[in-house]
Amino acid sequence: MAGSHAGSFGWLTSGWSAPHPSLEPAALAAHWWSDPAQDVVWLDSSDGGAHLVGVGGMSLLAPDFDSFEAVVRDSDEAWVGWIGYEAGSELLGLSRGESPRHPPISLVRLSRWAVIEADGSTTLHAAIDEQAWALPDTLPPVDEPPPMAAGSLPTGTEGVSVLAGDSDEELLAAIDRCIEHIRAGDAWVLCLTTTLWTDSPIDAFASHLRLRRSSPVPHGGLLRINGTVLSSASMETFLRVHDGIATTSPIKGTRRRDPDPEVDLALAEELAASEKERAENLMIVDLCRNDLGRICRPGSVQVEELFSVRGYASVHQLVSTVSGQLREGLGPVDAVRALFPAGSMTGAPKRRAVEILRELESWPRGIYSGCFGIFTGQHCEAAMVIRSVVSDEDAAWIGVGAGITALSVAHEELDEMHLKAAALVDCLVR
Repeated sequence: MAGSHAGSFGWLTSGWSAPHPSLEPAALAAHWWSDPAQDVVWLDSSDGGAHLVGVGGMSLLAPDFDSFEAVVRDSDEAWVGWIGYEAGSELLGLSRGESPRHPPISLVRLSRWAVIEADGSTTLHAAIDEQAWALPDTLPPVDEPPPMAAGSLPTGTEGVSVLAGDSDEELLAAIDRCIEHIRAGDAWVLCLTTTLWTDSPIDAFASHLRLRRSSPVPHGGLLRINGTVLSSASMETFLRVHDGIATTSPIKGTRRRDPDPEVDLALAEELAASEKERAENLMIVDLCRNDLGRICRPGSVQVEELFSVRGYASVHQLVSTVSGQLREGLGPVDAVRALFPAGSMTGAPKRRAVEILRELESWPRGIYSGCFGIFTGQHCEAAMVIRSVVSDEDAAWIGVGAGITALSVAHEELDEMHLKAAALVDCLVR
């Protein structure tokens, strides 16, 4: 599977389209962002792939997955948005639990959008005709905030105070409880998460500019729907469906990056050889194979890559890829139903893992550890909501997690949570 959005939006063929000399993604997004009443989406491949920047003509704030299915299953129109983690509870036959702050599913139907390829070539699209498009002759360049030196929790940058939902002692105790559950046979792996939040609003657009510069990734995104903003530097593919092939690329296993090339290489090699990380990754791969096996043709599910180490700006990740040919008559909605919530963010077995984590986690996850992307009746590109900031007019929230196995060492898992959170906290702009 391709590692970025490059060339992946050519299937958006409905409505009107025409070539354009070129548009700078950040400048177009900033132009539309300046109208606070407008829903804006920017699927942002900041590591050199394609971008999609658009505005919505209709939004859907769905209370459950059935509402998502009703608008997407037979649609040839482009719907962009997110599915929050708690929306997956009902797919597993569980009660939804505590309600998160923001709607569990938010989607916007694009009315006009631009696809900007890695080489700068641009195509304008509109749901109806070209009359929807009206741009100034030139778009001013975006004034990016200066880069920040790495900070530390719990204080962010530029006067943004960040509060921890759980103390280190509470997280260490929860990690130990996960290990106890695993050793008792209740689960094989558990992805424990925690939440941080700010005590004031942030500048979501400026924060995303800083995040995309410090953490270039294949599946970034900045989405504002009905006043809620998701800014993500996600590197994990939740689901890609094209030409009847469903693909997922779970990430399990993390090491920090180091400025010393020799140390950095040693960290990557340590990750590749880690018995704990490989076991954690393999258990989620098996879970993905099982999920896809329920909707794919017999014999078509295959592991395309296993235990690949990919280096990103702040971390090395252990990545595997699983794919399968969907059975006749099935599409993205069916694939989301089978895979969601993603095993890489629950653990295995999935249903029991969700039950255990609900008991151990202090806060509903909300949008974090769900998925976001673009959906039609026949195709989709969706990333995991990880390495992300969710914000509204009052505050911002950051979710981080770590995969726990029987071989986990509690303080090492806590360090991994701190590593993931620090890269996000350092990008916040008031």
